[in-house]
Amino acid sequence: MERSPKQNTLSANGVKSYAKSSFRTNQKDGWYAVLFLGPSLLLLTVFVFYPMLKTLYLSLFITDSLGQPKIFVGLKNYVSLFTSSAYLASVRATLIYVLFVCALTIVLGLLLAQTATAKLRGIGFFRTAFSATMGVSVSVAAIFWLFIFNPSVGLMNNIAKVLHLPVINWLADPTWAMVAVIITTVWMNLGFTFLVLFGALQSVPPTLYEAAQIAGVSKRYQFFHITLPMISPTLFFVCIVTLIEAFKSFGLIDLMTTGGPNNATNLMVYRIYQDAFLNGNYSLASAESIILAVIIAIFTLIQFKFLEKRVNY
Repeated sequence: MERSPKQNTLSANGVKSYAKSSFRTNQKDGWYAVLFLGPSLLLLTVFVFYPMLKTLYLSLFITDSLGQPKIFVGLKNYVSLFTSSAYLASVRATLIYVLFVCALTIVLGLLLAQTATAKLRGIGFFRTAFSATMGVSVSVAAIFWLFIFNPSVGLMNNIAKVLHLPVINWLADPTWAMVAVIITTVWMNLGFTFLVLFGALQSVPPTLYEAAQIAGVSKRYQFFHITLPMISPTLFFVCIVTLIEAFKSFGLIDLMTTGGPNNATNLMVYRIYQDAFLNGNYSLASAESIILAVIIAIFTLIQFKFLEKRVNY
């Protein structure tokens, strides 16, 4: 039965009145939202938003030794950085470091997580061992790996001697120093990556693998067409977090190489620390901080642009 124009008008008015009443209710509830979000917004403002704006402000000035702005120079700090061969070398070293740390951490974490899902005797011990690095502080990890890379009594060179391989002075050679720092960082980050991916693998329905086995599908096909699509949201999260953490690496660099030798491991974060707290050049360090933030944002947006399309929610 068709409705009359009068009935349609009444129903439309009813929807409008309901929407208005709902809006009034939401406005009243908005005060509760402000009440609950207020403390978090206050903390973000004090410790995130204000420092970011202050850093951007200082990057446009020349500052004194106390960090007080004295002379407005506009974008000259940025121009001097992009025309500095030392700074460009630091950017290049950071990109190499981030690339290898992210790739190795994610690939090894996924392989360890896949291995830990096997139903073998004593697998619980290996699960604990794989995730144990989460409980190790940066200082302890640095001391541990400094001993391993020691040129005289270190484990790496002792193994090289047994295998009749050349002995390497790991932390004194520019190329091998970067390799040593990458190995240490991957070892530190592996526990978190393993634990997150292992939890994601545990949530994959076993019936999918049972159906694949009945169909005679190979393990390799199951991994690429069942496992990866099912854990893709978690894998995407791990990629984002690992990338950001790699760009922010500081502790291991400071304790193991202090940016050397010959600035081979002087990453962007460590250079900011040197310019600000060792050299007292807060304006240049502020400009470097802004550049680093922009680079992290660009790489994160690229990941969202290209990787999120492959995520199955």
